[in-house]
Amino acid sequence: MAMNCASAAAPRSLWPLRIGTRQPLSAYGGRVGVRWHSSGMTLDNINRAAVDRIIRVDHAGEYGANRIYAGQMAVLGRTSAGPIIQKMWDQEKDHLKKFNELMVAFRVRPTVLMPFWNVAGFALGMGTALLGKEGAMACTVAVEESIAHHYNNQIRTLMEEDPEKYEELLQVIKKFRDEELEHHDIGLEHDAELAPAYGILKKVIQAGCSAAIYLSERF
Repeated sequence: MAMNCASAAAPRSLWPLRIGTRQPLSAYGGRVGVRWHSSGMTLDNINRAAVDRIIRVDHAGEYGANRIYAGQMAVLGRTSAGPIIQKMWDQEKDHLKKFNELMVAFRVRPTVLMPFWNVAGFALGMGTALLGKEGAMACTVAVEESIAHHYNNQIRTLMEEDPEKYEELLQVIKKFRDEELEHHDIGLEHDAELAPAYGILKKVIQAGCSAAIYLSERF
């Protein structure tokens, strides 16, 4: 979550976001199940402050993304854009399920701002969808680009801390980062840049994302 002519350039412009490689999640049971034994991550040997921030903000972000897609589907679900949005939403549901599991496994409290993100996410999704398919796709491009940058910051943090210890958490974040970038590219392919005041809309949404990330990490 851009004109077709822009879509070809997007992968190059986003190349810095695509650090790391996709890795098979062989330690996982199913699409989102996970076992944490092989990486050595335990409640006693991890950097609790860093892991708490990462899981809390990612859980909040994936929850917000689900609410955005819910708002978009409320408006566009019966249009030609509905199946496209639904496919991306289904992946976001998997992301949220994973972070729900991690919240429990590592005893991380959710952000106190969850009720706000519930309303704000749905309102953002519905509001941009009321601009038409292009508005919804512009929202996708803006949000997913912000999330990909944020995931890459987390990858760098964990790599500097201990890449072997955090191997499986890194795999999760890299996989989700790649899927968010796929959503970004889908938005470009489906005329996001044709949305009214695309540049301004993108900047406003990304400023909101930055504020949401900052607050959810800390509160």
